Amino acid sequence: MGETHNHDHSHQPPPPQVAAPPAMPLGSARGPLFPPAEQLLQLHYCIHSNPSWPQTVLLAFQHYIVMLGTTVMIATVLVPQMGGGPGDKARVIQSLLFTSGVNTLLQTLFGTRLPTVMGPSFAYIISALSVINDLSDGNFRSEHQRFEHTMRAIQGSLIVSSFINIILGYGQAWGNLTRFFSPIVITPLVCVVGLGLFGRGFPQVGDCIEIGLPMLILLVISQQYMQRVHPVAQSILERFALLLCIGLIWAFAAILTVAGAYNHVKERTELSCRIDRSFLLQSAPWIKVPYPFQWGTPIFRASSVFGMMGAALVSAAESTGTFYAASRLAGATPPPAHVVSRSIGLQGLGQLFDGFFGAVVGTTASVENVGLLGLTRVGSRRVVQISTAFMIFFSIFGKFGAFFASIPLPIFAAIYCILYGIVAAIGISFIQFANKNSMRNIYVLGISLFLGISIPQYFVMNTDIAGHGPVRTPAGWFNDILNTIFSSPPTVATIVGTFVDNTLEARHSVDDRGVPWLVPFQRRKGDSRNDEFYSYPLRIHEYIPSRFL
Repeated sequence: MGETHNHDHSHQPPPPQVAAPPAMPLGSARGPLFPPAEQLLQLHYCIHSNPSWPQTVLLAFQHYIVMLGTTVMIATVLVPQMGGGPGDKARVIQSLLFTSGVNTLLQTLFGTRLPTVMGPSFAYIISALSVINDLSDGNFRSEHQRFEHTMRAIQGSLIVSSFINIILGYGQAWGNLTRFFSPIVITPLVCVVGLGLFGRGFPQVGDCIEIGLPMLILLVISQQYMQRVHPVAQSILERFALLLCIGLIWAFAAILTVAGAYNHVKERTELSCRIDRSFLLQSAPWIKVPYPFQWGTPIFRASSVFGMMGAALVSAAESTGTFYAASRLAGATPPPAHVVSRSIGLQGLGQLFDGFFGAVVGTTASVENVGLLGLTRVGSRRVVQISTAFMIFFSIFGKFGAFFASIPLPIFAAIYCILYGIVAAIGISFIQFANKNSMRNIYVLGISLFLGISIPQYFVMNTDIAGHGPVRTPAGWFNDILNTIFSSPPTVATIVGTFVDNTLEARHSVDDRGVPWLVPFQRRKGDSRNDEFYSYPLRIHEYIPSRFL
């Protein structure tokens, strides 16, 4: 046995203390952190870069097809209730295409200069239905006379109410309002621009499920999955899968129609599924140039004008959210306040133009076409400008335009399921410029998003077929304004988000709200890139007073 020794450790120095490593954020050790990115890095073409001319023309035609769906939907809803027949519906579609083409060209040249299509707006539906209902009991010799009289009343309302946006825009009031925006306000605003249109997505796909659902599935598979099969397939399917899918499903619908699949079905199913129930091709004129006051002298009625004023405000709010989404998908900076102002002012002039040329509703920035920028990853301004040539051409040569307008609406609804979702997701991306972990920001976002969808849903559910909403005071004009404003998700989200964000601990949460990031973009000279994206073409700005720039 060895000898046992007792060691005394009382006089030994303590072991050295090793400094603990700094605490890392939860989850950071399991994956990379992605810093905020002002511009999307996976866009193939941005606002100034352009594809080859053949691709530009095809992409422009694709934009025309996408905006055509909303045009046909609005005419389908309003014209029959106005007393119009298939021929009147065809002429209304031609007028909407013509005014959309002109307004889009003007907006891309002298407005925001973003690649946004200016298309007919659903925001005017409630006001138009109110006019239709007021005149439904009139003494008219025929339904066609009632249609023309109603159209003239809508024209007068559009003309007068257009001055709301002209004054708010060129008076800089609308731009000054956007100075109260932060990423916490922009996020729900852009989100509900897409999510608020859910009623035009799958619910309308379900009107003809055997056409709409295959379109939705085929577009997702071909545009996202099949493009990875071969490098050549990637460049084609990523940009033109939508056109290919429309052609295939449209042909499938034609086969079902000819085979008699819809000979003994409900009238609603027949109207949604058959390709020959719109009667547009038979009734559209070969050549018809839209001209001012083509329905007759406008009729100015005070009761109709106030409702349209509410619709004009709603269209301005919807366009503002769409412009923010378009700027991100085009690789541009967020539009400065003065650019938003002049774009809304020009939108007011566009509504005045709509009234002169007999459009049944005013125009707004098309959400679906902005979603198409993200789907194709092409944010080129030139593509959208070329698309106006298709709009104007098919508005004049009616037979050709009617051919494409006969595409069943569930096909368009399936497309919107994807395009509106892209716009909503772009809205979510703005939150990266604010503190995502702030409970105060989470509260503002949550209440803005939920009320932005919930309040309009209440108003829509309680609006009857005549356009009468839940606000029913003795003052009809007051009812029309409030029912129109609170039926718009972007408008409600803007009101709630702006108020809460600027009154709830606003001064103590400037950094958390992302204000320091956004402020330079809101000012005319705050960021050197603003002029690059938003300055007028050529040297036009030298001849325009600075207060209107």
